[in-house]
Amino acid sequence: MTSTASQRARVAAPHGTGRLLARVRGDGRAVSLEEHAARYGLLPLGDDLIRTAAESGLSGRGGGGFPTGQKLRAVADRGGRPVVVVNGAEGEPASAKDRALMRCVPHLVLDGAAAAAAALGAHEIIIATARSARTEREVLTTAVRERRERVRWRLATVPDGFVVGEETALLAALSGRAARPTNKPPYPFERGLGGDPTLVQNSETLAQLALVARFGADWFRSQGTSQEPGTALVTLSGAVARPGIYEIEFGAHLSELVAQAGGATEPLAAFLVGGYFGTWTRDADLRLTAAAGLGAGVVVAFPTSTCALQESARVARYLAEQSAGQCGPCLHGLSALAGGLERIARGADDDREQLTRWAADVVGRGACRHPDGAARFVTSTLTTFEQETTRHLAHGHCDKRDRAILPTGPSRE
Repeated sequence: MTSTASQRARVAAPHGTGRLLARVRGDGRAVSLEEHAARYGLLPLGDDLIRTAAESGLSGRGGGGFPTGQKLRAVADRGGRPVVVVNGAEGEPASAKDRALMRCVPHLVLDGAAAAAAALGAHEIIIATARSARTEREVLTTAVRERRERVRWRLATVPDGFVVGEETALLAALSGRAARPTNKPPYPFERGLGGDPTLVQNSETLAQLALVARFGADWFRSQGTSQEPGTALVTLSGAVARPGIYEIEFGAHLSELVAQAGGATEPLAAFLVGGYFGTWTRDADLRLTAAAGLGAGVVVAFPTSTCALQESARVARYLAEQSAGQCGPCLHGLSALAGGLERIARGADDDREQLTRWAADVVGRGACRHPDGAARFVTSTLTTFEQETTRHLAHGHCDKRDRAILPTGPSRE
């Protein structure tokens, strides 16, 4: 297996001159508070942020895509003493964008958290990072020491794992419990950490919010589409000349993203869009939007020389092993899906019809969306690689390689 850390080391170099990446240093070192302030000036703080965020159309960049203004308003309407949580867990093995932000431009992320805290009257900001994110944690520790907001900052470490980034699982880990999702309601905005209303936003969302606070809703909407304004970070890996972190406008074509990365290094069979809860496509002209399944901002350019079924079966098994183990359809259903896809990859059994039924059976039946996303991935694999599946079953073998183009992370703790 390819480790999450080693894969991220290969793809984590930010490229381009977009909004979020405009001030990334060429040497990769973190931008200091002094450098950050010289570029952006003072951070506006106040209640207007909630209205401005709603008008901007900013949506979450962690995969869920929930409108940020609505989320802020929901927490504000609960009253009490809210808590702001920076979700830097980034459990998706093919993603490195949030770590890149925390490592390279930490004060942009912290600005977003501070602005949200001021708008909500929050008394505490907690920055949650995975145990493997040692460099990012060191950078954030230094960055927090530089700041002077009248709010308590706390850095917290949570286990590595795919499900840990789900907001209720993250809050469980921060509360000292096992990192397992909980049934909703109550939602974190209703009762989160310590029973207080809690805003949970991922690192990129908060960095985008910091720019909205400074430059306004109209500025934010000047890029992207009318339905999905703004830019988004994408972790691009696979058979491209320069894998890394890229900033795109919503609505950009897949082919444009690949061109930014220096083009494909070999013929491409398909693209995985949205990571391991996403879908496969062969359409290089697909427009990258949340509606098109961009999700947590992951694109993998998959080469024809590599066996898509073997790679997808390995990912399906990884997702099954990442189950929190508390919901039967997830615990047993995902293992069955992985086993069926493994048999097809070996050319052993034609389980396609059964797998399609099983995938439908697990959707909507867990405490979180883990079974839904895993089922979507398996179903998309069978649909997109139908011809490859037929050849596997006809010949019982495959002459293509399993090159770990699709990384898997550390085992669930």
